[in-house]
Amino acid sequence: MRIALACPYALDAPGGVQGHVVQLARHLRGRGHETLVLAPGWLRPEEPGVVVVGRPVRIRFNGSVAAIAPDPLTRRTIRRALTAFRPDVVHVHEPFSPSTGMFAAQVADAPVVATFHAYADRARVVTLAAPLLRRVWRRLAVRIAVSNAAAEFASRHFSGPVRIVPNGVDVELFAAATPAMLPAGRRLLFVNRLEPRKGFDVAVRAFGMLAPEFPDLRMVVVGEGAEQRTIEQLPASIRSRVLMLGRVPHAALAPYHAAVDLFVAPAVGGESFGIVLVEAMAAGLPVIASDIPGYREVVRDGIEGILIPPRDPPALAAAVRRLLDRPEDMARLGEAGRRRAERYSWTAVTREIEAAYQDAL
Repeated sequence: MRIALACPYALDAPGGVQGHVVQLARHLRGRGHETLVLAPGWLRPEEPGVVVVGRPVRIRFNGSVAAIAPDPLTRRTIRRALTAFRPDVVHVHEPFSPSTGMFAAQVADAPVVATFHAYADRARVVTLAAPLLRRVWRRLAVRIAVSNAAAEFASRHFSGPVRIVPNGVDVELFAAATPAMLPAGRRLLFVNRLEPRKGFDVAVRAFGMLAPEFPDLRMVVVGEGAEQRTIEQLPASIRSRVLMLGRVPHAALAPYHAAVDLFVAPAVGGESFGIVLVEAMAAGLPVIASDIPGYREVVRDGIEGILIPPRDPPALAAAVRRLLDRPEDMARLGEAGRRRAERYSWTAVTREIEAAYQDAL
């Protein structure tokens, strides 16, 4: 099958949707399909089979910043690429975002499958744009959402079936990694963009509460963003126990999971899924995460991890303290997480997406 995938966000910017699209294309090729990826970008892509279709601009939405290409003239480039590739099916991602996914849905001649990744409690712009988005909605032969939260957000103003197919994760990569060399002690891991929506400030404040009580405790941080200077609020003696690694390529990420004891994800909202949670579970890490839509569909409280109220550093500190004091609970949650992560393996997810393509045809 010849499959075109359209990503709305710049592939050279960090983000879960970009990672999903690139990894899906790899696994589809591994199963004998031909793929073409269309996406905005600033740089020449290193990934094979990628066509850059517009220069991104950064737009703030849902507590984050998205690098999209809203210029409608990019439709010409998209149409030319699709005409040359002659896909059997076009798989667009986030077709409600005014970027490559939406434009590909509008100009495609082949059947269109769409995946909705986003979730927000409220999105006035979607309400205002509903008449335009309804035309896009009707172009979709099959609609997929990565979670029930994303399905509810996508279909809030529209009728029609939406099937749930979660994000895929390279479970084997995280399950079999060799630990990175890190300073001695027990270690918490935070992996995400350092922005308010991801709760990095919550993690830092909780660590500040725990550090005097646990002299061997360290925090490992993977990510970059506007909040990276948040650690300056910590006393120098505690700040020295925070290891800021910056942006780490996905292929090099798993060894850090293998070298730590706990994973913390105190996002404050706006999450439709939680790829970082599944990666941590695949590595056998107990997870402490915010009790928010999207996250609670991945981690079950008391089974694979502990769910805490969002924006609550004392609650995060208490959950970490509880697990540090009970190694047997850490082991139980970590093992349950490994089993749970298999549901999100690319082998399982790719087959479900292939079934969606067949239904679209």
